[in-house]
Amino acid sequence: MIGVLALVLAGCTPAQEYHAPKEGTPQQEVVFAKGADVSWLTQLESEGETFKTPSGVTTECMTLLRDECGVNAIRLRVWVNPAAGWNNISDVLVKARRAAALGMGVMIDFHFSDTWADPGHQEVPAAWASHDIGALQKDVKDHVTEMLTALKTYGVTPQWVQIGNETRGGMMYPLGQYASDNRNFMLLVDAGYEAVKAIFPDSQVIVHLDSGDRLDLYTRIFGYLANYGARYDMIGMSFYPDPEKWESATATLISNIKSVSTSYKRPVMLCEIGMDYTEAEKCKSTIARIMSEFGTSGDVLKGIFYWEPEAPAGYNGGYGKGCFVDGAPTVALDPFKE
Repeated sequence: MIGVLALVLAGCTPAQEYHAPKEGTPQQEVVFAKGADVSWLTQLESEGETFKTPSGVTTECMTLLRDECGVNAIRLRVWVNPAAGWNNISDVLVKARRAAALGMGVMIDFHFSDTWADPGHQEVPAAWASHDIGALQKDVKDHVTEMLTALKTYGVTPQWVQIGNETRGGMMYPLGQYASDNRNFMLLVDAGYEAVKAIFPDSQVIVHLDSGDRLDLYTRIFGYLANYGARYDMIGMSFYPDPEKWESATATLISNIKSVSTSYKRPVMLCEIGMDYTEAEKCKSTIARIMSEFGTSGDVLKGIFYWEPEAPAGYNGGYGKGCFVDGAPTVALDPFKE
């Protein structure tokens, strides 16, 4: 633990130093997450990006999301040893403490990589590259324990913890790659579950896949996890509908949420959603349609997280699915406050 605190206190760039919000609000359990993944936030701030209300008042981003957009939860990705430092444990701790001080729920999203983990990239962290499956299970436990112990030290309780990111094909290839006759992916999920529950027994462990409108991906992975007896609490989905087909794609998503929740007896979290920043009205309608179908009781659908709403158009090599324009929110997130 001393090593973690030393990293936090000595390893941050000036942009990563923790500054508590002026008003502290105790964290409350969130019944239905109206969330935002703002993992780029400290990096954007270091680059001079600022945020403002629709009327033009400059405001800290998480505070803006809470007060102007109805956001009540923040999702943060964790990388193991990222080259530039962003999204490492110390950087995530800064953002998580800020969210908790605003009374917001926190989701921690472990990628188990030094960089992006998604359907096209599930790279083993460089420091773990020579490890066998037994060692990788220990690596997962140690990494999760380090991050969550740091959170606990500062009084931050994550309500949800993702073990892997968009793992339609498993994680940490090749050893953790999905194969119906291979238990390795299940063993890694289970190692993460055990580490989470050892520190935060009430935190909900999520297994997260992409393409929520593709039922085949979910029946394959969650059928596999059921077959091998993997432990997890919640099914996570991503959903990035084509603006030209958003209505049919949303209808399919809604059907799939109901199907997987019934089949695998777990609630669903929409961990990522996004549409092009020029399609704010369609995005608003998409989110409103999903919320109208399931309500906010959290019985089947536990919430919705917009992915990087604060990102300016074209950020980080071309991301265009944020929902701020010139630093101010569009109407895309309006269903959260309605």
